[in-house]
Amino acid sequence: MKSVFDDGQRPTRQHGAQSPSVQPFLKWPGGKRWLVPELVKIIEEYDYVTYREPFLGGGALFFALRPHRSVLSDINSDLINTYRQVKNRASALLEQLRPLPINQGTYDGLRECCPKSPLQRAVRFLYLNRTAFGGMYRLNQQGKFNVPFGGGERTTAPLWEYDLLTSSARALRGAKLLTVDFESALSDAKKGDLVYCDPTYTVAHNNNGFIRYNERNFSWEDQKRLSRSCHSAAARGALVIVSNAYHREVFDLFGPPRHIAVARTSRLRPDVTHRRSVDEYLFVFPPREAGKAKRHDRGRVHEK
Repeated sequence: MKSVFDDGQRPTRQHGAQSPSVQPFLKWPGGKRWLVPELVKIIEEYDYVTYREPFLGGGALFFALRPHRSVLSDINSDLINTYRQVKNRASALLEQLRPLPINQGTYDGLRECCPKSPLQRAVRFLYLNRTAFGGMYRLNQQGKFNVPFGGGERTTAPLWEYDLLTSSARALRGAKLLTVDFESALSDAKKGDLVYCDPTYTVAHNNNGFIRYNERNFSWEDQKRLSRSCHSAAARGALVIVSNAYHREVFDLFGPPRHIAVARTSRLRPDVTHRRSVDEYLFVFPPREAGKAKRHDRGRVHEK
C-alpha cells in the first residue's frame, strides 16, 4: 500500500523531542500536558520514523515532540476540521476570530449556529473552546454543543497574543489529519512507528465505579478493542504507549509488558479546595519485531 508520505524521500528517524516545543492551541478536557515529561522519558529510549496519535484531542504530546512526520486522527470531525484549518489557513482564522467580542450574546449565537464552510466551522469551534466553561467539549443527545459560557479569563486572545495558531501551523506541516475510529487508525501502525493513545475515559476517583462512570465516554467494549489493537500494533513492530485509568480491571485487560503509575490533580471540580490527587496508568508495549530499545530497558515498573 502506498504510504501517505510517499514523496520519494527517505524518512528521517526521529529520537525524543524536537526543539522547540509548541504550546497546544486548544484547551481540552483530560489533556496530557502534565504527563508530557514522563512520556518523553519513555520515548527517548527508542527511535521512530512516524508519530501516530489516534485520540488527538489537544495534541499535547504531538506539540511537545514536533515530529517531522505524523498521522493524527480522531473520531470527532469538527476537531479534525479545526486542525486542518489551523494547518492550512491560520491567518484567515485569526482574521475571523479577532473581531469577535467575548460576551454571552456572541457565545450563545455561535453555540446555536451551524456554519457550512470548513473555515467558519473552525472559527466557531475555536471561539467556543476558548470561551466555554472549563474549556469543556460536550454534546447533548441531539448532538448540539451545550457547555455554558465561561466568562472571566476565558478568551480567544491567547491564540494571537502567544502566537498559538501560527506556531501550531508550522508544527502541523508534516501531519496527515484523518477522521477515523481508533481501531482503523491503529491498524496502519507498523515497524518504525510511535503510537500514543489517550482514550476519552474519565477518572474522577479510584474506585469500582470506573466502568459505569465511563460507559458513555469510552465503553468497556471500546477498551477491549483498544487492547487488541495495541497488542497487534506492537506485534507488527510499533512502539505503543497508552494512558489509561488506574483500575485493576483495566490493567488485567491490557496485560502490558511495562506499566507505570502516575498521579495528577483532578480538575473536574471548579473549587480548587476540593480537588484531589488521582492515579492513572501508562501502559508501554515495546515493538516486538523492530529490535531492542536503543538503551537497556530500565524496566521501570511501579504499581501501588
